[in-house]
Amino acid sequence: MNILLAPDSFKNSLSAKDVCKNLEIGIKGKNPKIKITKVPLADGGEGTVESIISAIGGKRFTEFVLDPLQKRIKASYGIFADNKTVVIEMATASGLTLLPISEQNPCNTTTYGTGELIRKVIEKGYKNIILGLGDSATTDGGAGALQALGVDLLDKDEKNITLGGLHLKELKKIELKDKVDKYKDINLKILYDVENPLIGENGTSKVYAKQKGANKQEIKLLEKNLKNFAALVKKNLNLDISTFKGSGAAGGLGAGLSILFNTSFVSGSQYIINNTKLISKIDDADIVVTGEGELNSQTKFGKIPLKVAKIAKEKNKKVIGIFGKVNAKEEYAEYFDQIISLSAEKISIKESMQNAKKLLIKSIGSIDLSF
Repeated sequence: MNILLAPDSFKNSLSAKDVCKNLEIGIKGKNPKIKITKVPLADGGEGTVESIISAIGGKRFTEFVLDPLQKRIKASYGIFADNKTVVIEMATASGLTLLPISEQNPCNTTTYGTGELIRKVIEKGYKNIILGLGDSATTDGGAGALQALGVDLLDKDEKNITLGGLHLKELKKIELKDKVDKYKDINLKILYDVENPLIGENGTSKVYAKQKGANKQEIKLLEKNLKNFAALVKKNLNLDISTFKGSGAAGGLGAGLSILFNTSFVSGSQYIINNTKLISKIDDADIVVTGEGELNSQTKFGKIPLKVAKIAKEKNKKVIGIFGKVNAKEEYAEYFDQIISLSAEKISIKESMQNAKKLLIKSIGSIDLSF
């Protein structure tokens, strides 16, 4: 029997690589003769650099940048083995996991650090950049990143607006100056983790700002601010950044960067699936195990466990989904033969996150390994 382990990370708990490791321990404990293939995945968010570099080859490096609340931190990025392409995951500079829960609020957070990271690799001479969007602490439309890259976002007094999603309401004018010419040779491939647009009912504020710490009133304000930003971009630059697929990923970071760079938007999960040769590995498997921190109503917007499950089901494979928390089991039942939650009734989310390694190993006991 060959079991393919193809999970995403369990946010705030375990990397995809660690999830694979602990699932393997559980499976080998149940039957040491089972062959196991491990493919740690990502969808543009946390773990993207690790997944791509592991599959393609390359090295990781770090730079000092500002975190979402403007504290100096080290953020990592990867350089392909051919030394021509850089891969960045914005989560290492502007991610939600960088902040304690008490400090999470997209009104105050900024993507400035991600912009610094992009600027620094450009200054090193790299022209091909892959940017993974996902797991962000921000809803600033990429305004902070643009400012780090030299774009002036001016208020009524011709001064740059303060960093943070709250202050987009003060934006009156966008000045690119010579920056478009400066960056004209840069190719920016953006890997979005979700397909949501920038604004609207399925937009970034209404769907994701709550999980980043915003209350109902702040969500309305952030939506209004992003509408203001998009309207100014359309007026000043004749570009519509409000509705295209993936423009709402990472609080709109890709939407903002699209006004400055030669950008292409692709599904992060599909990019990872292609570059890890996952489909051929599914072909060779008898059982496919995937999962991530939570299965919920947002999973359908492009999350990788569902994509893995759909591919495996099309090939008539048995599919097991293991999640830290399950909030939408019936919605996805047709894609999984079994859905397992690590958060049982007697265990809190916090406890399950703290004990994720043990719970993953234990979860194998409830899996039917026959096929």
